[in-house]
Amino acid sequence: MLAALAEGQSKFENFSSAADCASTLHCLRQAGVVVAREGEGVTVTGGPFKQPREALDCGNSGSTMRMLAGIMAAQPFVCQMTGDDSLRKRPMARIVSPLRQMGAQISGSEGGRPPLLIYGQPLHAIDYMLPVASAQVKSCILFAGLLAQGTTAVEEPLRTRDHSELALRAFGAAVERQGNRVSIRGGQQLHAIKADVPGDISSAAFFLCAAALFRGSNLVVDNLLLNPTRSAILDVLSQFGLEIRFLQVAESNGEVVGSVQVRGGNLRGAVVRGATSALLIDELPVLAAIAPYSESGVVIADAQELRVKESDRIAAIASNLRAMGATVEEKEDGLVIPGKQQLNGATINSHGDHRIAMAFSVAALRAAGETVIDGADCVAISYPAFFDTLEALLER
Repeated sequence: MLAALAEGQSKFENFSSAADCASTLHCLRQAGVVVAREGEGVTVTGGPFKQPREALDCGNSGSTMRMLAGIMAAQPFVCQMTGDDSLRKRPMARIVSPLRQMGAQISGSEGGRPPLLIYGQPLHAIDYMLPVASAQVKSCILFAGLLAQGTTAVEEPLRTRDHSELALRAFGAAVERQGNRVSIRGGQQLHAIKADVPGDISSAAFFLCAAALFRGSNLVVDNLLLNPTRSAILDVLSQFGLEIRFLQVAESNGEVVGSVQVRGGNLRGAVVRGATSALLIDELPVLAAIAPYSESGVVIADAQELRVKESDRIAAIASNLRAMGATVEEKEDGLVIPGKQQLNGATINSHGDHRIAMAFSVAALRAAGETVIDGADCVAISYPAFFDTLEALLER
């Protein structure tokens, strides 16, 4: 998205094959951006956006819709943004409200849900306090702020992932942070970059948790994103009992990247709450899925955001763990999952949610009997090669 706003041609290697990332490229092409893809490489040529002939189709990607809306709100034309059945059920009022405060005209379905109709307008800066910690909403406002008049500031109740801030700097923008407050001056010109995209730690988390299930396992993950706002999963797994070593660490376009070696040990258990829950929001499903195998179990709190993801992930985790024979207590903002439980093979409902499907594929590795994941093809949303990778690791 930032490359589309930048002067020149940006090149990215190791670009994800995930459907969500393809949705972003598709929307940019619909808006007149020149995008070329060859294998794992992507080239994006910056230039003016054009009015799309059809609604921008974000597929299942909430990040595409929320962040791109910040850019489209500043364009001199009208456009519509939509997505699949799941995305059309997800709340977008959290981006609609600040964008309206910046001068955008946006309307949506009941409850601010997609499709969104955006009447592009000249935007002005705002000083905005996020009611709920959300990196996607923060990024939306910062992207709009880049195209607005004045200096836009966003304050977070809790620190969230900062990839957009680092990417803005990599493209040449000045972004300031003081505590949980981030600001950007409008009207800055971005410049093209070349980047090798590091491996996604949220995707790697499934294999890290799989390694945690087996004492004596040994797994090395190369070229892994180790951004401090994303690597909390490593801290929690270390508490769990996983032995973790960093083999090499370097910096690339502001991001910390490295190789990580993990060895399985005794699964002790953990409590995840507060700011840690916000940092681990994508990894919580797989942590919950392996919780019954731990000694003391896992408590997850302050994670109500899980209820408005691709599925109600709290309810989906609870129902699927019970289907596998586990005892679990469902809370409004989390789960209490006792340890020392044996799971049994069962038929799992993915609810069309990629992280639920992958999480319970990991839980099934130590379950007694066969597990069937209904709707498992939804893993293509974030990790099309997930099952092939998992099978290859198990064969080793």
